[in-house]
Amino acid sequence: MIFRQLYDDASSTYTYVLGDEESREALIIDPVFEQVQRDLALLRELELDLKLVVDTHAHADHVTAAWLLKQKTGCQIALSAAAGASNVDLPLEHGQEFGVRNIRLEARATPGHTDGCMSFVLSDQSKVFTGDALLIRGCGRSDFQQGDPARLYHSIKGQIFTLPDNCAIYPAHDYSGRTRSSVSEEKEFNPRVGGKANENDFIRYMKAMQLPHPKKIAEALPNNMRSGEPEDGKMPEEADWADLRITLAGFPEVEPEWVIQNQPSVTILDVREEDERTHGPGNDIDNLVSIPLGELHDRVKEVPTDKPVVTLCRSGRRSSLAIGILKKAGHEKVANIHGGVLEWPETGEKSLR
Repeated sequence: MIFRQLYDDASSTYTYVLGDEESREALIIDPVFEQVQRDLALLRELELDLKLVVDTHAHADHVTAAWLLKQKTGCQIALSAAAGASNVDLPLEHGQEFGVRNIRLEARATPGHTDGCMSFVLSDQSKVFTGDALLIRGCGRSDFQQGDPARLYHSIKGQIFTLPDNCAIYPAHDYSGRTRSSVSEEKEFNPRVGGKANENDFIRYMKAMQLPHPKKIAEALPNNMRSGEPEDGKMPEEADWADLRITLAGFPEVEPEWVIQNQPSVTILDVREEDERTHGPGNDIDNLVSIPLGELHDRVKEVPTDKPVVTLCRSGRRSSLAIGILKKAGHEKVANIHGGVLEWPETGEKSLR
């Protein structure tokens, strides 16, 4: 199984990607709206086909990317039926099995933080995705949004702590940089529910907590009751000057074919050394500027500002570094040419010379 744990710094949210190595089908758990480009980049780079996006509950601290990912990929949306959200294709019930080809999860109802909280247990019980029900050395709060400390205590004890001791715990959040725990660790060391703590200890602990409400609660809750669909039902605005895609490294890219078809409307910045320019677009084509990467910092003012700039090198690696230099100099419409001249079509090269 392909497994990746991703992190959103703004909301301290973990997103999980699970993919089948054979079929390339994948599912995502707890995606964040603002991180869609990152998630799509990872799926594309790993050649995974997103079939399902699932949230552990209706979050109050961030907007889910479920609806947006469905618009982008055609995947289905899964969420606890108890959450009562719209746009859900697969309303999950306690004990229900779901997933993608060769990756199966069991949905376990773990209410107490919210009514619709669920934990998802991998079929071999090697991993459990606990959402906000159980965190690393902590748990979700129970002071709003249908919170009930007694229910949460029994959810943790009855549905999570009954898993094998070596079952790895992957929560929806961590605020201290911790990435995973285990059932045995939390049973022993969790300060709220571990050790010899009983229900009364837990309830009194939770009721004594005084936490401010999440900063994005007013936006997150209503949007998440629509599975992340914005109130106006519109897709977020994206750059439309080119057929852009963002890499997991964060660089905007275009394909060489797009550059060839749209060459008059862009400036091609070739950052190769002079002795490398034996392949790719010729120096005699319109809007081509050649500045070696090592000189770009000092010569960036030579790059025209009247058109978008696409950067080029032998393999598409060095030229990605030029993106940051150009942006720092004030260029807003910039992209790297994917694969560089190694991917430059021969027919395109000849037509441009």
